[in-house]
Amino acid sequence: MNTIAPVKKEVVVNTSAEKAFRVFTDGIDTWWPRQHHIGSAPLRRTMIEPREGGRWYSESMDDTECDIGRVLVWDPPGRLVLSWQITGEWKFDPAFVTEVEVLFAAEGPNRTKVSVEHRNLERYGAAAPAIREMIGADSGWGLIVQNFVAAANG
Repeated sequence: MNTIAPVKKEVVVNTSAEKAFRVFTDGIDTWWPRQHHIGSAPLRRTMIEPREGGRWYSESMDDTECDIGRVLVWDPPGRLVLSWQITGEWKFDPAFVTEVEVLFAAEGPNRTKVSVEHRNLERYGAAAPAIREMIGADSGWGLIVQNFVAAANG
């Protein structure tokens, strides 16, 4: 199996690691792009349950829920690992798992480096290079991370 390089994004936010972690997790609905949603109706909200094994999911305007993944590691304020269980067909599959690791490194009392790595992309098989290009684009993780920066700095 060929290894596909992970998508990596690194930003600095002007807040503590504790607040950055809270904005990323508890506050995800304030910054997650509304168009990054695979539910059957428009997105109402996105949530991460604050514990290892917790759900990462969205709720649609029609009251249906759509899983995105699970919390694999919950280690505030330094580390969060989520499973991303969205296939190349943009459907949730509990048997399909890639990982998103987010590291929060304090560089001062009000400055935190946030590193996002979406890995195990080779699991997409033949579609992996195209999927990597799509999620690594400015409209993919680029937009997600920039929205997070605006919320964390706000």
